[in-house]
Amino acid sequence: MQSTAPIECDALVIGAGPVGLFQVFQLGLLEISCHVVDALPFAGGQCVQLYGDKPIYDIPGTPVTTGRGLVESLLRQVEPFSPEFHLGQQVATLARQVDGRLLLGTSRGTQFLAKTVFIAAGVGAFLPKHIAVPGLEAFEGSRLFYHPDSLERFAGQSVLVHGGDDEALEAALKLLGVARDVTLLHRRDGFQAEEETVGRVRDRIAQGALRLVIGQPQAFDGRRLSVAPPEGEPIVIETEAWLAYPGISPRLGPIADWGLQMARKQVPVDTEKYQTSEPGVFAVGDINSYPGKKKLIVCGFHEATLAAWGASALVFPDKAIPLQYTTTSTRLHELLGVSHS
Repeated sequence: MQSTAPIECDALVIGAGPVGLFQVFQLGLLEISCHVVDALPFAGGQCVQLYGDKPIYDIPGTPVTTGRGLVESLLRQVEPFSPEFHLGQQVATLARQVDGRLLLGTSRGTQFLAKTVFIAAGVGAFLPKHIAVPGLEAFEGSRLFYHPDSLERFAGQSVLVHGGDDEALEAALKLLGVARDVTLLHRRDGFQAEEETVGRVRDRIAQGALRLVIGQPQAFDGRRLSVAPPEGEPIVIETEAWLAYPGISPRLGPIADWGLQMARKQVPVDTEKYQTSEPGVFAVGDINSYPGKKKLIVCGFHEATLAAWGASALVFPDKAIPLQYTTTSTRLHELLGVSHS
């Protein structure tokens, strides 16, 4: 773990899903700079993990998009504000300091000293499930990759794709013609994926383009994976890269230990500025609770807007901030890099 001086910031956003990203945007409009932490190694949260390629129809002004498409748009939207992302680490501790700021520490030893904190962690940190094979941790990031966000890096390699859901099957299909050879490993000869995707996978298996192995992993030495099939002797698969898609699970984790008022694993907030029981700590999206709460992305966007305004009074206590509109405000155009040519 690294141990350095805390990163001082106006705001720390915990969670890089759609609501967390829109929180960054709203903070930016108010000239509040921020850092973003997420337990996953990429931005997008459950939106990308659970329905990355599935259609979404209820985003205002966007008749149809996908989880991945929405996140890509939000990332472009926050670019003018240059937020700094700290991915693949979970915020573990939160403590009030003498000067009123909040000291937070992550699982990687990164520390933040923030004036305000925004919990946009959905129903908790979404973390990959881990495969129960002895000694497997030693190969993570070098030979074993959980839910990799890019497949191009495996070009020309012998690749094993492990899993049976949409994400795993789509990865196997995309790697055909990119990797030298592709093996699909699943615990049984049946998949939990869209019928059309399963059909394409079955076609590639029948054509001999994709190898299917049924069984459970038993041992791995960094190159050879021993698999126990339902019947018969172990099967050995030689691979240069093991891409594992065992799914993800939400864990409330350390949030429950931060001294915040909790109700049924959610954080109650006011509906004026979506502040928690702890001054300067706001909660937006599925993690929060209040009368009439609806777990919709559009509701999270509304919450993030009011939370940003609530934070502005803490970040700029002696400054009156006027309500400005992106259609007409020259200052907002400057912040957004809008050209007036």
